[in-house]
Amino acid sequence: MAGESEPSLRALFTQAKNQQDELEGLDPRTVQFNDTLQSILRSLEQCRQLIQQLSLFSTNEEVEDISTQDLQYLTVDCLLAEIKIKAYGDNRLASLREAGELFDTFLTRLDQYGLLAAPDRELYERYLERKSSFRIVSTDSAEEKRKIKIARFQEEKSLKQKLQYLRNESQKANVDDETIRSLHLADIALRVNNTFSSLDMISQEVDILSQMRNTEPNRPNPAVPDQRAPGRSDNYSERLDGPTTMAGLGRRGGPLLSPSGKPLQPFTLTDKRTQLRQGVFRPGHSLPTMSIDDYLDEERRRGGIIDGGGNANAPQPEPDEDNMDAVDAATMKAREWDEFVEANPKGAGNTLNRG
Repeated sequence: MAGESEPSLRALFTQAKNQQDELEGLDPRTVQFNDTLQSILRSLEQCRQLIQQLSLFSTNEEVEDISTQDLQYLTVDCLLAEIKIKAYGDNRLASLREAGELFDTFLTRLDQYGLLAAPDRELYERYLERKSSFRIVSTDSAEEKRKIKIARFQEEKSLKQKLQYLRNESQKANVDDETIRSLHLADIALRVNNTFSSLDMISQEVDILSQMRNTEPNRPNPAVPDQRAPGRSDNYSERLDGPTTMAGLGRRGGPLLSPSGKPLQPFTLTDKRTQLRQGVFRPGHSLPTMSIDDYLDEERRRGGIIDGGGNANAPQPEPDEDNMDAVDAATMKAREWDEFVEANPKGAGNTLNRG
């Protein structure tokens, strides 16, 4: 189906996949990471162009009509979207939207070939209803969210295990076509699972970036001259009649001093800068004004603490040694207490290891 250009398509695709594995081990802050990422983007873009030129996929075909070798090229859009998500350029918002469109194309093509499982088909329908605000978990119930996340985690784990098994089988000698076909289909299923997670992430990040773009930064009023000292980026001003000083707040307008230095309005000198400087190294919390013992003594003096309570301080009656029943009862009580202490050592009920 790919004709004479198929080897070129295969070579570009294989190179992109190998570089993608290499990209995972690189530091995103390095030049090598960016160069590798750009190389992957170019290779995958060329793959997309060749796929369109060769008309590898058609809406009139069934999945059985796709050759085993061409099945892997169904993931080109998904791979390209994943790389665009990793590209943190000057226009992050545009990269995210391009990635979302590529994921959309990937899912749409798979749906046309009937390659979406029933749970993924439900997610895809929900995605089509609300593309800009898609969420995997649409409920507010914490218990339901937990169940969905656990189910998706288990599904992803199962797909990875199946994919790894098929990869090992495909490396054996005399591997049959059915094993290779199952390998490509398993890879597609795993990427579908990850695609919905990526669409969820894109929806949230695009929403945040759009709000940040719509929020204009505070700009200085051009009618008010810049009274800050040269070279300072804060709002500090050397002027005694600045808008943030006591004199500036208290007067109605006009200059504070004449050109010759004569005061034209009353003003007040404050030590605000000194107070701020002294408070720089102070703790952000209030320090205690008395010790715990002082506090307890004060509470006891005010009557807030009552020692004892009930008959705790009342004198206990002396046992009558001539009353054998009372003596036996006291002895049995003491034995029962000893047995209880022996069966329940100190700290046995401290299941939380609390002191």
